[in-house]
Amino acid sequence: MYMSLQITGVDKIISAIDSGQDIKLVLVDRDEDCDDLRAVCVKHGIRIVEGSSTDLWRMSADGQQKALALTGREPEGTLEDIFARDGVIWLFDGVEYAPNLGFGVRTAEVSGATAVIINVKKTHEERRTIRRAGMRATRFIPVVYATTEEILSKCNRKIVVAEDVGNKAPWETDLTGNLLIVVGAENAGVSREVLDAASEIVRLPMPGFIPSYNLQVAVSALAIERLRQIEIVTQNDNPS
Repeated sequence: MYMSLQITGVDKIISAIDSGQDIKLVLVDRDEDCDDLRAVCVKHGIRIVEGSSTDLWRMSADGQQKALALTGREPEGTLEDIFARDGVIWLFDGVEYAPNLGFGVRTAEVSGATAVIINVKKTHEERRTIRRAGMRATRFIPVVYATTEEILSKCNRKIVVAEDVGNKAPWETDLTGNLLIVVGAENAGVSREVLDAASEIVRLPMPGFIPSYNLQVAVSALAIERLRQIEIVTQNDNPS
């Protein structure tokens, strides 16, 4: 079974820190008294991010809380850093529309991805839109901007591309392990350079009249299929 990256509540977070658990970041309600937790975080060099009570409520997996902790994923990193880490990395290849990128980043974060890479330059305002559309998920997952050439030169894992030229479905492909999963823009699709570098190309079934899904739908379908496969592998490795 995949593990949650969130610890909820002040007491549980302090207990986790005291027990030596590797806490990457703590989100605290700026209007609540969290002085004890803040002191513990400062002592251990843990980054503190402030949010509103509404922000904490939206982020919490267990109702309203004064604080939430991120564990199991580094929230920042360079291109070199993220490829040195285990897990799945998403590349949104040539995707221009900032809200779609925000939705995609959120889906990647929710599904436990290691990082997201974007190979299209974005202005400050567009990056702000990405953060807003993604529920500010960029606080909890690295989003790296790089050129296609830089990405492919650093990539050290199997590349799985979702494109309509694929000859197999996602559930016919091993999506576990360390991967770079690539989804392209709705109109242009995945670039030839990335297609040529792909280890496997999968195709999402599209029996309707419109020939493409929205980016976030494609990302969601692949992310959930990956989680399904991981759960099956875990169950097979640990039969009850």
